[in-house]
Amino acid sequence: MFNNNPQFYPYPSQRTATYGKKGMVATSQPLAAQAGLDILKKGGNAIDAAIATASCLTVVEPTSNGIGSDCFCLVWTKGQLHGLNGSGHAPMGISIDVLKEKGYKEIPRFGFVPVTVPGTVSGWVELSKRFGKLPLTDVFQPAIQYATEGYPLSPTLAYYWQNAYKIYKKYLKGDEFKHWFETFAPNGKAPNVGEIWKSVGHAKTLELIAKTNGKAFYQGEIAEKINAFSKKHGGFIRKSDLENYKAEWVNPIHIHYKDYDVWEIPPNGQGLVALMALNMLKNDHFSSRDEVDTFHKQIEAMKLAFSDGIKYITQENHMKYPVDALLSDSYAKKRRSLISDKALQPEPGTPPKGGTVYLASADGDGNMVSFIQSNYMGFGSGLVVPNTGIALQNRGHNFSFDETHDNALKPGKKTYHTIIPGFLTKDNEAIGPFGVMGGFMQPQGHLQVIMNSIDFKLNPQAALDAPRWQWLKDKIISVEQSLPNHIIKGLAAKGHQMKVEYNSGSFGRGQIIWRDSKTGVLVGGTESRTDGAIAVW
Repeated sequence: MFNNNPQFYPYPSQRTATYGKKGMVATSQPLAAQAGLDILKKGGNAIDAAIATASCLTVVEPTSNGIGSDCFCLVWTKGQLHGLNGSGHAPMGISIDVLKEKGYKEIPRFGFVPVTVPGTVSGWVELSKRFGKLPLTDVFQPAIQYATEGYPLSPTLAYYWQNAYKIYKKYLKGDEFKHWFETFAPNGKAPNVGEIWKSVGHAKTLELIAKTNGKAFYQGEIAEKINAFSKKHGGFIRKSDLENYKAEWVNPIHIHYKDYDVWEIPPNGQGLVALMALNMLKNDHFSSRDEVDTFHKQIEAMKLAFSDGIKYITQENHMKYPVDALLSDSYAKKRRSLISDKALQPEPGTPPKGGTVYLASADGDGNMVSFIQSNYMGFGSGLVVPNTGIALQNRGHNFSFDETHDNALKPGKKTYHTIIPGFLTKDNEAIGPFGVMGGFMQPQGHLQVIMNSIDFKLNPQAALDAPRWQWLKDKIISVEQSLPNHIIKGLAAKGHQMKVEYNSGSFGRGQIIWRDSKTGVLVGGTESRTDGAIAVW
């Protein structure tokens, strides 16, 4: 399927694809990838490795995720794909009316207002109970060790940590935020590259979660600490919100794209956006990636899909139109007909009635996991529960403050969610997990790496290394500086407002693992735009 001969790469890869047989873990931090591989070597499976990597990432990449995160997961095991929605709901005590009474005109980025119930811990527990082989006390051990003993910061991690510190120092003035600075800037500054950082509170929290299989977090000691912290500072989340939460097993959604099936988690995640865009392009033939027409059609399809997604995606039972309608062939053809030779101003259609971390893991038995978790917007709300290391997410910031919007804030509701894991199959056989983290870049990254893989036959590393574009709004398109100049000029001639970016951080960070169903050989790629690594056996 994929061309592994370097002479055919249209772009220079910083790394070659990585091969293995018994196991592979790909993620944005080398220490976390190695932690997952260590669990495989101790007798765990790909699910155990994913949980070990995810828990370790809360320690070694806190700029993007934490124990207070949400998560989503796609698991391939015994010939079947399973989906897990580990996103939390809004507290029962919050509403648009309540916020208006308190003087709010929008949902803020920081503080308790955007805090929703953290779903990641429940996600870990559900994955372990259903598919894991090892107890959480074993699986969490690498994360606990790094939190206790500390680890040196890698370059990209330090960069984002420094940026977050500058923002938080400027805007977080209330007493409720002091615990963030105590935890993540213990010496009055953010740690630098190579400096050791640790969090004993984080380690103790992980130990408690492991010993109680998550009960301490949602019903016990940790839940009581979150409740007390929220009450003290006028927050909305309560112990009852935590007690009533459980990660939900869901049926993945998919489209058939050029002999392959591309899978995503159903709403409230935005994976639907990637599928809608691919659905519009599935009958197009692209002779080359390096053509203006290729980029133009990709961008136009994504703009149309995103305009629908932003309007309609929310918790699925609150959506005006069902997923089947948005993914129908008739609607895809209707939207595809709007793509002309010129850039369009995207508008939502009318369907027929009807800061994030990503990791991929695989073992020698054919189990494969696509896993993503995030606090949102870096460290999240700026709130850290005292003495626990738990940075609370701010996912509620994505809710609409408009009561008439599908994604309007309501008590107990889940918001439009940016984090999405992806998976690829062919003829009911697993090809493997893929993902590109990074806010609203994620479905755009999914479309680009899938087309790089299927349409242009690039191996995982080359598919990730290829220059990326990002639709921002209206006709504004951001592109990496490595994109060929004739493409940039050609897109501008079609009416796109081109913006060349020299910081690649805004274009997402991805991982891919593909498996040869005949030989069991694994081939992986990791993100060259961050401190990405693949641990392989």
